[in-house]
Amino acid sequence: MALNLYLTHRPKLPLKNGPEVKQLSTQLNDLAGCSGNSSTFRNANGVYMKLMNFLSIDPDYLVRGKAGLTRNNKDEQLVWNLFAYDEALLNATVARILAFIATPASMPELAGDDDDGFVEAEEGKLLTRVHRSRERSRLLVRKFKEHVRAKKGSLACEGCGLEAADKYGIEFADVMDVHHRRPVHTLQPGDKTKFSDLAILCASCHRIVHSRRKWLSIEQLQQLVAGSGRSSISR
Repeated sequence: MALNLYLTHRPKLPLKNGPEVKQLSTQLNDLAGCSGNSSTFRNANGVYMKLMNFLSIDPDYLVRGKAGLTRNNKDEQLVWNLFAYDEALLNATVARILAFIATPASMPELAGDDDDGFVEAEEGKLLTRVHRSRERSRLLVRKFKEHVRAKKGSLACEGCGLEAADKYGIEFADVMDVHHRRPVHTLQPGDKTKFSDLAILCASCHRIVHSRRKWLSIEQLQQLVAGSGRSSISR
């Protein structure tokens, strides 16, 4: 969100006490309130400092022999690399975050760690939790498994083809994961999840999908399986 503010206003950035900086501070505090964090999650001074940090890694600014604050961290460089050259992804991600701030009742709890082995999505913790909350919906999982079983006769992993019943016995036939296919920045409050948004995966394939900051698609997972692990998929 700070990068979006920075790119929207460069080369003339908002003033330290300008309305744009104060507005973002308010939005971030609203987000902090939803997550149970301190109400001083990011004050106006902190927002302005973040904008100055982006100056120190902005090639268009550095080429003029100037520099912003140099005490930034690696996360700012990661955010720049991911979003600064992809306006559509940046705008979509910011829009989704703002939508969830505006509808806190639909926002999943942010406290606590995600499952061991599941890497946070590139769009950040909030939208990662939105994605995982949908994957954990007991009603949705049950209904989707019933749909797949009625259509195909069994539950087979869409990555590797494993059927738990074949490997472990019929009593374990239902022990399969449900994965949400849609990129997390496309999820909005109130969205109805369709069966076409979901996939059946074994636990191992599901963790492989979520093992990188840029999560793998089902098609990329299938390529890995077909290539017996010889991956040409970039990180």
